[in-house]
Amino acid sequence: MESLEKLKGWLINHQQKISRVVDFNPSADHLFPFDFTAANLELTDEVLRDTSAFTSWTTQKLKDAGARYGIGGYNEHRTIYSRSIHFDTLEEPRRLHLGVDIWGPAGTPVYNFFEAEVHSFSNNNHFGDYGGTIILKYQLDGLVLYGLYGHLSLASIADLKVGQPIATGERFATFGIPEENGNWPPHLHFQLMFDMQGKNGDYPGVCQFSNRAVYLANCPDPGLILNYTFPIK
Repeated sequence: MESLEKLKGWLINHQQKISRVVDFNPSADHLFPFDFTAANLELTDEVLRDTSAFTSWTTQKLKDAGARYGIGGYNEHRTIYSRSIHFDTLEEPRRLHLGVDIWGPAGTPVYNFFEAEVHSFSNNNHFGDYGGTIILKYQLDGLVLYGLYGHLSLASIADLKVGQPIATGERFATFGIPEENGNWPPHLHFQLMFDMQGKNGDYPGVCQFSNRAVYLANCPDPGLILNYTFPIK
């Protein structure tokens, strides 16, 4: 909890310096809160198994809502991960989402919210995985914070170098197409971590519910950066 309190304190003093993660005008653009829990009966196995059908479903939801983006997912116990064996383990499947998803068209620009350097990057190309992934390292007055940006285009990681500086507000990535983003409808997975636990280019974005407390302690709510409060489910 000490790291979380340090982050909250830093944000209080630096809120005006935090940049966008995607283009968004709060006075004109709307967000649609996606629900991927068992309560969403529209997402049948038939839809989830077919990436094209799943993409059409998300696109239509945004269109019907007149929303530029969809958003949601932090600390959400999701049924959608049943579409991929990537989230299955012998003792307990992984279903609890640790980041925020921002849903929108492929090619949507992604911006860095504060000055950072490239920690690592990778193409995690299993079905249901992140696809193009970039992890940035932030130094916040003595607090180290990592940001994971997943489901990116492969062009986003083509010319990166470890240690490369990324300025506040810099456009450094784009949403990937399904063929590049782990076979998902286009979106950004945005996640924060205090400790990378020795991992490079990857970190679990979904955990077993029994490990919820441990992972949430290391992965604070990205809504703190996005200045967005998620509905309580």
